[in-house]
Order: sequence, then structure tokens, then C-alpha cells
Amino acid sequence: MTDTVNDEMREGSQKRELLGHPIGLSICFLTEMWERFSYYGMRALLIFYLTEHFLFPAGEANLIYGTYIGLAYLLPILGGLFADRYLGSRKAVTYGALLLVAGHISLAFEGPTASIVDGAIVRDENYLNIFYLSLALIITGVGFLKANISTIVGSLYGPNDPRRDGGFTIFYMGINLGSILATTGVAAVGAKYGWNWGFGLAGIGMLAGLAVFLWGQKYLDGRAEPSNPDILKEKSPIGLNKEYSIYLLGFGLVGLMWLMMQYQELVGRLLGITGLVMIAIILIFGFIKCQPFERDRLMVASFLIMVQSIFWALFEQQGSSLSLLAKQQFDLNVFGLEILPAQVQTLNAGFVFILAPVFAWMWVKLANKGVEPPTPAKFGIAMLLIGIGYVLFAFGIGLDDSTNKSFFWMVVIYFFLTTAELCLSPVGLSMVTKLSVPKIVGMVMGTWFLFTSLGNYASGVIGKIAGGETHSVEDGALLDMSATIDVFNSVGLLSVGVGIVLLALTPLMKKYMHGVH
Repeated sequence: MTDTVNDEMREGSQKRELLGHPIGLSICFLTEMWERFSYYGMRALLIFYLTEHFLFPAGEANLIYGTYIGLAYLLPILGGLFADRYLGSRKAVTYGALLLVAGHISLAFEGPTASIVDGAIVRDENYLNIFYLSLALIITGVGFLKANISTIVGSLYGPNDPRRDGGFTIFYMGINLGSILATTGVAAVGAKYGWNWGFGLAGIGMLAGLAVFLWGQKYLDGRAEPSNPDILKEKSPIGLNKEYSIYLLGFGLVGLMWLMMQYQELVGRLLGITGLVMIAIILIFGFIKCQPFERDRLMVASFLIMVQSIFWALFEQQGSSLSLLAKQQFDLNVFGLEILPAQVQTLNAGFVFILAPVFAWMWVKLANKGVEPPTPAKFGIAMLLIGIGYVLFAFGIGLDDSTNKSFFWMVVIYFFLTTAELCLSPVGLSMVTKLSVPKIVGMVMGTWFLFTSLGNYASGVIGKIAGGETHSVEDGALLDMSATIDVFNSVGLLSVGVGIVLLALTPLMKKYMHGVH
């Protein structure tokens, strides 16, 4: 009887398994691990590259950082749409990976370090443009790859398969294993041998991810192939077939992203407007094209998608203001081991790698007992945790006026960041695939990343406030500690309030999810 129930619950899931999960999960795990190795390796160096190589002030560097990671999560809307309607996930991921390799390798061309002449910062504009082009290639590559590799994971599980949340959590472990390797290895190589060596190593990691993905297609059982291959051979208005036209459009997007990276405040407005438009499209589709229960699910998904942007605004401080704080304000000699500032981010990945199996086990155990918190409640818990973490961190760093603060407070903030992340991020990806309509799942997944993008951009705005406006050119990279403590305390309290509201609304949202947990 139990086997029959399991078979029914797993209907639609991939039949071939490895260690209790669809075998294709292992390929997605390894591909994402290497892709995240390249992404997080570059991210570990980026804020220091901006402040130490190009000599951007802390506030401006934080905003550039926020704009970059914001745009990187904007383009998955198009990447998901192209994969859904034309390319399929395999072609989209492969194209994205090639752009990522080109972007990471071109970062290795760093040029001369900026200098201060007569009180003004002098930068080599040619190499600065190469830098923006490198970011544009990475942004576009992430757009084609990020949403679609997650969609493949979702396609491996049937709609009622109880292993889905656990599978996404395991997939998330791959992300953080790549991050651990990157924030230790790439950061060390960049510090010891130079920026170009660190960025080049990140590019090699992306090549490894592409190789794994192409080799592992035989284990995906065609779930990453285009739904209608013949449409790719049709002529587009420019005379090429539609497949090559999409690739050409990708190069056009690289040029557009190069331009957008130089107008950071415009990007913020664009993200806000685009986010509202995408939510409107999803809801209109729900009301016009869907059954009532599908419409209700899309409404819940849309609400949770919007709320999660607050989480990412706080979470992404680790690559910007928290990294600068680690360098400027903390004693990095821990138990006799000297930690590089760029390696402090390893705390997040390390906690995830330790705690992710615990959370995966916990969700399954709670589900078997019928007491697992529904998805909206998990979101609420995540907002409470990350908010409490920032309030405690702001309190802790305010106790010591020196620049030799206890590393304990870094451990505290990263612990709360990580536990919150494990309640929201892998569960959020799973939520999108469960509550979405199959016909637009790629677009809804892209909208999830769009609001992640909006939160990421907001992280740059928060970091800019923390940077302050009072430093001289020579001390421009220094954060304003008073402003930092105030803004961290304020956003922490805001997050706690949002968490309480989410928990209060959970019964209503659960009703509108119509049996989807």
C-alpha cells in the first residue's frame, strides 16, 4: 500500500534515481556548483577591486555592486521566456555559460591601478570600459542560465512529489559548495597573485560547469530540450532562423547592459517599473487564461515574489558593506588563523553546507508528521530571522569604537543570514514551480529573479547610505560607522515587522494555495 501511495505521489517525476532523488539532480547540482564558483569567486573580489583598483568611494562602489547584481537577476525574465517558447533549457544554459566564460576571462584584463592626482581620482577609461563590458557579459550569461537550470530541477519532480523541497535544498547545497570553493580559493589567488589571476580562475570554473552540463545531458532524459524544435528553424524578421536570431539578440543585450552599468540610478527605476509590469502580466494571465484555483495560486506566488525583495536587500550586504566592514573594522585573526577580508563570505556558504542537510531532513520529518510550516510561514520565519540578525549585529558593532572588533559579531550576522536563507531561498524556487502554471513557469521563475534583482539593487542603495558622504578622496573607501549602525538597525526592524505580517496572513494564503504546501 505504501509503495502504491509513493508511486502516485511521484507521478511525473524522473524514474531513474540516485540516492533517493532523480538522477538528473546530480547534473544540475554540479553545473550550478561550478557556475556559482565563478560567480561567487568574482563577487568575493569585486567590492575590493572597485575600491582598491579603481579607487571608487565606498558609497559609489556599493551602488555599482548593487546595480551589477541587480541586473544579473533582471535578465532571467528574458532567459526564461526564450527557453520556454523557443530554445529549451539546454540551449539557453549552454549559451549563457559561454557568455559567462567570456565575461570572467575578460575581467583578467585589469589595466593600471587608478591614482590620485591633485586631489582627483584618475582612472584609465579604456580599461574601465572593458570592466563594464565584462560585467555586461556576465549579467547576460546569468540571464540565460540562472532561471533555466532551476527550472530543470523543478521538471525532475512531479507536482505532488514530497521530495521536491528537499531536492531544491540539495541543489542549493551545490550553490554553496561552489561558493565555499570560490570564496576561499579565488579570494586567496586574487590576493596573492593579483586580480587577473583570481578572475581568470573564476572563468576556468565556469568552463568546468559547462563541460559537466553538456556531458550530463544523457542523465536528464530530454527534460531540458525545446518543446517545439521545429520553431527554431523558422525564419525571423531579420532573415536568420529564430535560434540564431535569439543568440544575436543576446549580444545586443550585452551592449545594453554595458550601457546600463554606467547609469546606476536609472537601473533602480527600471527594475521597479519592470517588476510591477511583470506582476501585472502574471495576474492578468491568471484571470484570463487560468482556472480559478490556478489564478489563486498565481496571486499567492506573486505576493511572495514581491516580499522576498526585502530579504535580498539585507542578504546581499555580505558582498558589499559587510565585506568592507570586515576589512576596516574587524580583527580577522581567528584562533591564530589570519582570514582575508574576501574570505569572510565563506561563513555563509559554510553554514549553508552544514545546515542545509539538517533543514532538508527537518522539512521531510515535519511533513511526515503533518506539521511542516506552509511556504508563506517559512517566508515569515526567514524575514524574522534576518531582521533579528541585523538588529543584533548593529547592537554588537555599536559596543566597540575601535577598528579591532570581535569576529563573534560577524559569525552572528552570517548565522542569521544563513538560517533565514534556508527558510526562504530554496523553498522559494520550489514554490514558483509548484504554484505556477506550466505554460509560464519560466516567466514566473524569471519574475522571482527580477524581484531578487530589485532587492539586490536595494542592497547597493543601503550600502551607499552606509558609505556616508563625509570622507576625503584618500579615505573614500571607508564606511561611516554611525550611518551603518543606524541603517542596519532600521532595515532589521523593518524585516521583523514584515515577518510578523506574513505569519499573520499565512492561514489566508494557505487557503488560496488550494492544497499545494
